[in-house]
Amino acid sequence: MDTLYYEAHNNLYLNVTNRCTADCVFCVRNFADGVYGYDLRLSKEPSKEEIIDSLGKLNLAKYREIVFTGFGEPMLRLDTVLAVTSWLKGRPEGIKVRLDTNGHASLIWPERDVVFELKTAGIDSISVSLNAESEDTYNKLCRPVHENAYRAVLAFISETRKAGIHVRATVVDYPGIDVEKCRKLAEDLGADFHVRELSETAKEQLDEDS
Repeated sequence: MDTLYYEAHNNLYLNVTNRCTADCVFCVRNFADGVYGYDLRLSKEPSKEEIIDSLGKLNLAKYREIVFTGFGEPMLRLDTVLAVTSWLKGRPEGIKVRLDTNGHASLIWPERDVVFELKTAGIDSISVSLNAESEDTYNKLCRPVHENAYRAVLAFISETRKAGIHVRATVVDYPGIDVEKCRKLAEDLGADFHVRELSETAKEQLDEDS
């Protein structure tokens, strides 16, 4: 049975895809099959109907946030994210919905105003993986499939803030990333800032390789 959602930090995390438009050297997908004891490898991507049906059986009021994240980039499933968000925001519990993303949305969907669509659907907050203080470092560590990905990430953070959606830029505590420069960049973009810890499995692999 595929894991469509999992619990952690008083949140419910939705696992909607294993695909991604980056291949970050520190991504947990390179070291494990999941997180918090959950196997997040999907045999197929769940439809919006399957996700909504599963969520409808839960007591959603007990969660601080419902978060689109999982083992891939949720923006590759934009229409599913929008539909599920609209359904969640239409419920009486007053559910908070967050999107965790790499910020490549404008490159994945160049013909769409993704930030406007997310705002309209009711997304409360967005956490964007900034991950580097420069384009060169970003390309080296995150290995995006799209050209100009770093500039797209910066623009996505800025546009999200201007749209009135709470936005947080994050970095992984990883060798070669200047955390303080990233913090300053996030502040300049008007975003909150958060440092994510490297997963234990990634730390172990780094220790073995060093």
